[in-house]
Amino acid sequence: MLRYTIGRLGVGLAQLFVVATGVFVLTAALPGDAAVVAAGDLPDPARIAVIRHSLGLDRPAWDRYVDWLTDLVTGDLGTSLVTGRPVGDVLGAAVGPTALLAGVTLAVLLPLSLLLGVLAALREGGRVDRAISAATVALHAVPEYALAVLLVAVFALWLGVLPATAVGGSLAQTPVLLVLPVTVLFARSAASLVRLIRAGMVDALASEYVAHVRRHGLSPWRVVLRHALPNALVPAVQQLARTVDWLFGGIVVVEAVFAVPGLAAAIVEAVSGRDIPVVQAATVLVGAVVICVNLAADLTAYRLTPRAQVTR
Repeated sequence: MLRYTIGRLGVGLAQLFVVATGVFVLTAALPGDAAVVAAGDLPDPARIAVIRHSLGLDRPAWDRYVDWLTDLVTGDLGTSLVTGRPVGDVLGAAVGPTALLAGVTLAVLLPLSLLLGVLAALREGGRVDRAISAATVALHAVPEYALAVLLVAVFALWLGVLPATAVGGSLAQTPVLLVLPVTVLFARSAASLVRLIRAGMVDALASEYVAHVRRHGLSPWRVVLRHALPNALVPAVQQLARTVDWLFGGIVVVEAVFAVPGLAAAIVEAVSGRDIPVVQAATVLVGAVVICVNLAADLTAYRLTPRAQVTR
């Protein structure tokens, strides 16, 4: 287990290095000039030259890359070209709503998906199983933006029981603002996760080792929770990592529809304003989170897999 963990950590660091390098190369290759954008309404050549020098844009790309990577390793994310604030402060203010959305979604997603998946497997072929399967397939077929617009139309505009957007409110102080965004994020994520847990549980319950355990007279719930469920969770854990990856894409749509001032809005604003340091830092941050989530999923799946426990 220790050797596998060290190996996966090494792969994760290499992936993060590739992400950081790719981000720098792509932002450096963007057409136009950040100094022109920073000059604002006075694009005087002399002023642009001064700005380029102050930003270090007149230096070779390799030198800027080495300095940027060194600062990144030490935790210095640079300064925003638009606001002049430290990039860490800009992202810190934007990460809060995004992290809250993702955290609440996962807190709802994990127990409900597990419950529905196990329930459908235990009632295989019955009405409950068919109802859960039909609902998950239907939800998976609906795009996030379409479901978001539909929920806003029904619950905000028609019934008037939930707010349509987060404009003028705080997600942390007004939890009702989370209901519609979290519902949209939960629906698409649960659709695939529930089906995968169900399929894993069906296979596990039909396996020889579960039949052997049942012959020893163990209670049905102990058979399900102690012996069938851990083996059914191996593919589900890996799917959960992919679900977290998808959450970042889904949150972009959700934050746009519900006007949530989160990380997605900060990235869009930075891209439109050619605020390169913010774009670079935000992209590396998202890449680091995705890599860490996949690393945790791989380690958990390795620990749950019986073969790994035998051969470690």
